[in-house]
Amino acid sequence: MKPWKSILAAAVLALASSTAAMAARTDLVVGVVLEPPHLDPTAGAAAAIDEIVYANVFEGLTRITETGEVAPDLAESWEISEDGKVYTFKLHTGVKFHDGTDFTAEDVKFSLDRARAEDSTNAQKGLFAAIDSVEVVDPATVKVSLKYPEGLFLYNMGVGDAVIVAPESADTNKEKPIGTGPFKFDSWAKGSSVKLSKVEGYWGDPVALDKVEFRIIPDAAAAVPALLSGDVQAFPNAPVGDALPQIEADPRLKVVIGTTEGETLLSMNNKKPPFDKLEVRQAIASAIDRSAVIAGNGTGLGTPIGSHMSPANPAYIDLTGTYPFDVAKAKEYLKAAGLENGFSATLKLPPPPYAREGGQVIASQLRDIGINLEIVPVEWADWLSQVFKEKDFDLTIISHTEANDIDIYSRPGYYFQYENPEFNKVIEELKITNDPAKRNELLGSAQKMLAHDVPAVYLFELPKVGVWDAKLEGMWENAPTQATDLTKVKWVD
Repeated sequence: MKPWKSILAAAVLALASSTAAMAARTDLVVGVVLEPPHLDPTAGAAAAIDEIVYANVFEGLTRITETGEVAPDLAESWEISEDGKVYTFKLHTGVKFHDGTDFTAEDVKFSLDRARAEDSTNAQKGLFAAIDSVEVVDPATVKVSLKYPEGLFLYNMGVGDAVIVAPESADTNKEKPIGTGPFKFDSWAKGSSVKLSKVEGYWGDPVALDKVEFRIIPDAAAAVPALLSGDVQAFPNAPVGDALPQIEADPRLKVVIGTTEGETLLSMNNKKPPFDKLEVRQAIASAIDRSAVIAGNGTGLGTPIGSHMSPANPAYIDLTGTYPFDVAKAKEYLKAAGLENGFSATLKLPPPPYAREGGQVIASQLRDIGINLEIVPVEWADWLSQVFKEKDFDLTIISHTEANDIDIYSRPGYYFQYENPEFNKVIEELKITNDPAKRNELLGSAQKMLAHDVPAVYLFELPKVGVWDAKLEGMWENAPTQATDLTKVKWVD
């Protein structure tokens, strides 16, 4: 062979090898803002848990799709009795947990009974309150009987709190999660990253990615250079702040602005003086200019809300006018509360930019009516322990990202410490109502009660600012549930 032909052949071979290598890329680094407190979605309220393990490591009887619909998962099908109180699930066979043990109806019974048990540590125990009994019919069939018809039962079985776990590994899932999903847990470097890998022989549709790293990057100062350098190839909820235009101008990256179920609130401790007075809460609500809070929340994006409901929900009512921005009126409310000279309080802020940056704006606005806030930055684990569990707070800013969660205000001991028997009655009726029109009517009543009582100031619906490599496919545009579902993600040319 002539020398130039040898060189050409070598070049073609090298190019072919390079192209094949590019086409075969199967690794992915995903950025996340918050480190989860642990990795068991059935034992914690933090959305950061589901962001990593939902649909990837753990699966439920059903699953929530990108469009917010309910789809089969470990249950391939189901039948519902005429009275809506008995669900018979037919399970997929040949499914194994990552430790090699078989998945059967016994695991479903164990998981549901565990979640609803008296000593359950499930953060959404109320989702299982309608269950009367769980019966194993055979290894591939389970019958769930309800105390009353539950309009959202199939949806509830698809959230992270309802994933199926095995009795052999349930107690160690916090540090070493073992599920039935297409990815298995590899390692967790605390403060740095969580790594997953593809499960060979997975029972469902195989995934395209072999290795996934969830890298913990809490702020724009680190997130932006990581994205621009390619060290991180995807950031489903990117904390890019005012660098968004710069990222949008980079042809290597795709920016997708979507919606979430994240009601962003200025939450108040309703049992702690002076927040136990309605007039004080009304004053705070009237002193806050939502548009300024949105403008200062990092990205400047967000839809104003006046109660605990996503504008994307058909039951949503615009109640932003219940307490319009009015400094003079806010001062009148404070005077009616006997606090015309104002008072001091603390504002505990977790790491996300919407809290840290939005908190600065709110502190400035409340200062105009004599309320002086000491801003206390807290890490996520401290927020969960101090605010959510111990209720040791005055005010805080947080996004509640779970769908259909307006019932949290009826839960005894929930961190707001809001109590309204009339509201509770509406929620109880809602639980047993299946008719869509009637459900929307009840949801409207619940929204109006919250808007009036102001257990929290309803600020805005959190946007989903997704940034990822332009060659990635399958990332979710919207976030109907707290998930970074990588089951359909792949690299394309």
